[in-house]
Amino acid sequence: MAAVRVERIVEKDGEVVIKGLSCKKGQHVEVVLFVGPERKRHGTARQLLDSGIVGLWKDRTDIPDSPIFARELRDRAQRRRS
Repeated sequence: MAAVRVERIVEKDGEVVIKGLSCKKGQHVEVVLFVGPERKRHGTARQLLDSGIVGLWKDRTDIPDSPIFARELRDRAQRRRS
């Protein structure tokens, strides 16, 4: 039996909707739910823009190219985890 991992947020108490699976009518499936802790919802794009984080480095003279700088920070962080 192959495993398919799908994460959903419960929109209505007691209901989880899962669509678009590759299983066919009459095929046996087994569903196991792992109920996790509530996750903090992410803000909207407007909230992100209003937060001051966007453009944070725009006036920094020691960072000539902020997209390259950000990519290097992400790369260093990923190497640290492994």
